[in-house]
Amino acid sequence: MASLSTNDTIEQTVTGLGYDLVDIERTGGGLLRVTIDMPYVKDAEQFINAEDCEKVTRQLQFVLEVEGAAYSRLEVSSPGIDRPLRSEKDFERFAGELIDLTLKAPIGVAATAGSTVSANQKKFRGTLEHAEPKGGVAGWQIVWSDEPAVKPGQKVSKKRVSAPLQALGFTLDEIHSARLAPVVDFKGRKPKAAKGAPAADAQPEN
Repeated sequence: MASLSTNDTIEQTVTGLGYDLVDIERTGGGLLRVTIDMPYVKDAEQFINAEDCEKVTRQLQFVLEVEGAAYSRLEVSSPGIDRPLRSEKDFERFAGELIDLTLKAPIGVAATAGSTVSANQKKFRGTLEHAEPKGGVAGWQIVWSDEPAVKPGQKVSKKRVSAPLQALGFTLDEIHSARLAPVVDFKGRKPKAAKGAPAADAQPEN
C-alpha cells in the first residue's frame, strides 16, 4: 500500500475532481494502481469511462510529481466486477447485491446448532441486507441458501424442498474484507455493479 501522505494526496485529488476513491495499491515493479468510481446517487446508474480515467491520470501525474512520490507507472481504473466495499456509504450503495465477505475472526458461537456453517468459518457469500443496529452501530447481514446450483438443462422436481435461508449479522468493524461477488452473466447482461471502463495507464513524466 502507498504511504499515508501519498494516500491523502491521491484521495484529495480524486475527490476534488468529483470522483470517489475506491482503492490505492502498490504492486511489484513500482506500479501505483488507483481505483475510482462515480459518487453514489440513489437510483442513478453512473459508470466510469475511459475519459474519466484519463482525466484523473493527468491530474495525478502532475500532483504526484510535485509531491515527489516514488512510482514507475500509474494506473487509474474503474472498480470492475469485484469492487471492494470499505465504507458505510459503499454498503448502502450495494445493499441487495451478492457479495463475498471475510470476517476478522471465525464465526465461533454464532454458528447455531443444525447450521451448515462451521464455527471456524470466516468467509461467506450471500446477499447484502440491512439488519438491526448493534449497540447503536448500523447493522448488516449477509443472507444465503445452501441450495445446490441448477445445472444447464437440469430438471428440478416441483416436489423438491428448498433449503432454508441462512443469515449472518455483522458490523463493519468485524470485517476483514468485503467485495462484490464477481458474477458473470453469460446472456450478455452484466450485473449493474460490473459496468466500468478499462484502466488508463501512464508513466510518470520526467
